[in-house]
Amino acid sequence: MFFSKKMKLAALGMVAVMSMGLIAGCSNSEQSSKDKKHSIGIVQLVEHDALDAANKGFVDALKERGFEEGKNIIIDNQNAQADQSNLQNIGQRFISNKVDLIYAIATPAAQTVANLTKETPIVGCAITDYEAAKLVKSNNAPGGNVTGTSDMNPIKEQIDLLIKLCPNAKTVGCVYTSSEVNSEIQYKAMKEYAESKGLKVEAATISTVNDIQQAVQSLVNKVDAFYVPTDNVIASAMPTMVSVTSAFKKPVICGESNMVKAGGLATYGVDYYQLGRQAGMMAADILEGKSKPDAMPIQFAKSLKAVVNKTEAEKLGITIPQDVLKDAEVIK
Repeated sequence: MFFSKKMKLAALGMVAVMSMGLIAGCSNSEQSSKDKKHSIGIVQLVEHDALDAANKGFVDALKERGFEEGKNIIIDNQNAQADQSNLQNIGQRFISNKVDLIYAIATPAAQTVANLTKETPIVGCAITDYEAAKLVKSNNAPGGNVTGTSDMNPIKEQIDLLIKLCPNAKTVGCVYTSSEVNSEIQYKAMKEYAESKGLKVEAATISTVNDIQQAVQSLVNKVDAFYVPTDNVIASAMPTMVSVTSAFKKPVICGESNMVKAGGLATYGVDYYQLGRQAGMMAADILEGKSKPDAMPIQFAKSLKAVVNKTEAEKLGITIPQDVLKDAEVIK
C-alpha cells in the first residue's frame, strides 16, 4: 500500500500530537491532584504547645506544596481534649465523611483511627514508635494505610545534659502516663541509660492531669532532678508539675522544647513544628499520587535543638555552661 505525501505528513502530525499529549499527561498528573478538592481530617489528642506546633507545621507544608485550605483542600480540624470517647467520635466522623486523608497527632489518636479504617491513608505525628504501638508492620516498611513521623527523643543526649547541668545528682525522678505507649518506651530507655551512668531512677505514673501534683510530691524528696518524656498529659499541664519542683529547687529536664518554655529547665530535643512539616510533605506525596503509606518508611526528626530556660536556671541557682549556651535557644 502506498501513501501520498499529504497522508504521510498527516500521520506524522498525529503521532506528534499524541506524543505531546502523553508528555503533558505525565507532567500534569501532579497539577490535576491540586485541581481536585481534597478533604483532610486532623485529629489532635490534646491541646498543648508541642502538638499545636505539629498541627501548624503540617498545614504550612501542605500549603507550600500547593494544597491550601479554601482553595483545593477542606480541613476538618478536631481536638479530642485527651478523651478517648472524643477520639472515637472524631474518627467515626472522618470515616462517615469519607475524607481523603487523616492526620493523627499523638499515639492514641493514630491508634483510634487506625482501628476504624484500613483503607483511608493515615499520616501520624508525635508518635514515638509506630511498630511498638502496633500501627505498622515495621517502621521501615509500614505495609498498611499508616505512615508518618516519629518524635523519638535523643534520650542519651538528654540524660547527658542532665548530668552536665546537675553534676551532683544521684537520683532522677520520672513522672509519666502509664497508658501512653510512647511514654513507657521513653521511660524504659531513659532508665536503662541513666543507670548505666550510675544514676538511680525513681518513677511515678499518672492517669490524668489530676494525678500530676500528687505524683510529683511523692518523688520530690527522694530525687535530685526530674526527667519528663514527651508525655501528652504532662505537657498539657507543665505548670502544675513545675509548681512543685521549683518550690523544692529540683530541676526538670524535658523531652521537648515547649515543656521547657512552660517551666522546665532544659532539653535537647525535637522541633515539633518541623516534625509536622515533614508529615505534611509526606501527606502531599500521598495526595499527589506519588506514594502510598504502605511503602513510606517512618521518618525521624531531621533537626534537633537545645533549649534552656535561663529564668528557671536562676531560680534554681544553676549556672548553664557556655558550651551548652552557645548553640542553644535561650528562654528568658
